Formats: sequence, structure tokens, C-alpha cells
Amino acid sequence: MGEGSAGPGPRSLETRAQIAQGGPVWGGRRFLSRTEPGLTRSCRGAFRSPRPSPKSGQADGTSEESLHLDIQKLKEKRDMLDEEISQFISEGYSVDELEDHITQLHEYNDIKDVGQMLMGKLAVIRGVTTKELYPEFGLDMND
Repeated sequence: MGEGSAGPGPRSLETRAQIAQGGPVWGGRRFLSRTEPGLTRSCRGAFRSPRPSPKSGQADGTSEESLHLDIQKLKEKRDMLDEEISQFISEGYSVDELEDHITQLHEYNDIKDVGQMLMGKLAVIRGVTTKELYPEFGLDMND
């Protein structure tokens, strides 16, 4: 394909005058350059973010007052959680018992996930829904 054809061909020789008249020429077609002629220098200036920069004494637009408020809320939450922990300890619960309970819950969930996978595969083999298999195995839909 040569110059003047529909598709891109070999790049023609360009002069500064051609580029200034409307951009580079490629395969007989004229393309816009990055900055169109006639735009003022201010359009080609450095990038300025539309987001205002933080003023002195502020980080990401957050005032010192709101930081103190956030800290106060976190302290109140910590105190509330400490109170709940004390209540559980007074009721006879221990941290070790809680950790053991959490471990057992993880194991239960892993076993349940495997059971769900097997039920799904069996349902596919039989060409039925998993829901239809629940009564056969004595399961409730909430299990």
C-alpha cells in the first residue's frame, strides 16, 4: 500500500511545516498531533491535580480535632471490649476454651464443605438438584 491508499503505508517524509499545518502524515492520512496547533501554552503546562493538597497541620484533609475524636472513640471501644472480656471471665469462660471452640468450628466447617462438594457431585451424576438429595440422607435444608 502506498501513499494515498486507504490503509497505513510507509511513512512519508515530513517537514516541520507539514507537522505544524495539522499533524503528521501516515499513509496519505493526516493524524492529529498530541497538541493541536493553536492551543495556548497554558494547556501544555505541568499536570495539576484536581484534588486540593492538604493544608498545613492536616494529613489527607483530616483535621487534628477529628483525629482526637477518632482516638477517643477507639479508646471507648477498647474499654467496652475489656468490660465484655471481664464479664465472660466472671461467667467461667477461659481464653483456652474459646480457642479450642474456634478450632472445632473451623474443623466442622471444613468437613461440611467437603460434604457439600460430594452432594453436588452426586447430584450431577444422578441428574438432580442437591436440594432433592437432602431428604434421602436425612438432612434439613438448614443444615
